[in-house]
Amino acid sequence: MNPTDPTVITFGIYLLAMLGIGWAGYRATTNLSDYILGGRSLGSFVTALSAGASDMSGWLLMGLPGAIYLSGVHEAWIAVGLTIGAYLNWRLVAGRLRLYTERTDNALTLPDYLAGRFEDTSNVLRVVTTLVILVFFTVYCASGVVAGARLFESMFGMPYSVALWVGAACTIAYVFIGGFLAVSWTDTIQASLMITALLVAPAVAYFAVTGQLQPTQSIAEMIGAEKFDWMHNASTIGVISLLAWGLGYFGQPHILVRFMAADSVASIPRARRIGMTWMVLCLGGAVAVGLVGIPYFMLNPGLAAGVQANAETVFIEIAKQLFNPWVAGLLLAAILAAVMSTLSCQLLVCSSALTEDVYRIFLRKNASQRELVWVGRAMVFAIAVVAILIARNPDSRVLSMVSYAWAGFGAAFGPVIILSLFWRGMTRNGALAGIVVGAVTVVLWKQAGWLGLYEIVPGFVLGALAIGVVSRAGRRPSAAMLARHDRVGAEMKSLQA
Repeated sequence: MNPTDPTVITFGIYLLAMLGIGWAGYRATTNLSDYILGGRSLGSFVTALSAGASDMSGWLLMGLPGAIYLSGVHEAWIAVGLTIGAYLNWRLVAGRLRLYTERTDNALTLPDYLAGRFEDTSNVLRVVTTLVILVFFTVYCASGVVAGARLFESMFGMPYSVALWVGAACTIAYVFIGGFLAVSWTDTIQASLMITALLVAPAVAYFAVTGQLQPTQSIAEMIGAEKFDWMHNASTIGVISLLAWGLGYFGQPHILVRFMAADSVASIPRARRIGMTWMVLCLGGAVAVGLVGIPYFMLNPGLAAGVQANAETVFIEIAKQLFNPWVAGLLLAAILAAVMSTLSCQLLVCSSALTEDVYRIFLRKNASQRELVWVGRAMVFAIAVVAILIARNPDSRVLSMVSYAWAGFGAAFGPVIILSLFWRGMTRNGALAGIVVGAVTVVLWKQAGWLGLYEIVPGFVLGALAIGVVSRAGRRPSAAMLARHDRVGAEMKSLQA
């Protein structure tokens, strides 16, 4: 690694800027609510872009382009499913969750909300929710560590074992220092960087390819008709599995917490429009990178060694080969931005669950706000170390790790969140049954691989059924719980009028 290399310098400036924002977040953090939810102060623009950036992670610039490069547009069914799911999440969940968490004693975390929503004084629901978050987020965090390691390995020639620690350290630093505000502010910058990279890179690669074509050649012919076929080598179950990624949105804690942190319900509609526009453009750019990479590396076989070894580096190789080193450094920083934005939010959600729902509730009920903030910082570091240890295998693939964690959260929490917001008859035991059945189904289905169906589908369906059966079979919700649910519903109607 040459410290005078323009790419390295650009990267360094970017990282220093993120640390500077982390310091600003530190100065604005005075209590646990600030550290884990930003004091519910995010406006529409920051809410939208931080939700998008924390959602997409490294798979947007690595996993998805690599899948398209290898298999063609039928892999883009994932993007279709995600777009539908994200829109419904903004439309159905965002505003109501923002209001409901405030009306349940200003709940700061997902376990906190569920415990308050269902008046769970035993804290069983809180503990089970926290355990599920920790189990699946360690896998999710590990996927972010792998993506960061791949970037540092490819850019600087670092051994994978070293790149793991360097990439993770870049994220840990500003989360540790600044908490939720730093994460949200940096997400806004990183989302802007991601969309710029995903629009510029495929456009430049396209013109590079057309400049090398012979009169008898065309880009479409070089890519091949089968890679433009949405159903090529795709079964009905395969398409359903890819579309089903959209179900995952309703249960992702790191996305839901962005809705909870919005400054008001009134900010949600504008945030939805901004967020969905950003998402559609980014997904389209990622698909375009994978497709245009096919003819580019066919015409330049001497440059294709990295992509042949690992298709998930197609964006990295295009950026390195086609752009001035200064610009390439900025584009490659977009991958780090994607990794950092998601990993930082995941670390913070895990830290929040351990601090607010375990440490404060069971160990130190009278802990000061300063003590809780520092416990939260310690938890960030501890969870990051565990994620690094999980990610040690150099053969790890980002997309496969993300899909497992995504399914776990979507099945365990998706039905619970939706029904808790809209069904007044749902009970504490119903919520508990839904979380356990959804999570266990995902784990068992993943191991067995039944029918080749993505495990989120049976997990989501069985989790929802468990909620309905157990809620109806048990004791009716209390009068206070029903009254609060009705008040929230009435308030939402008045706000939407």
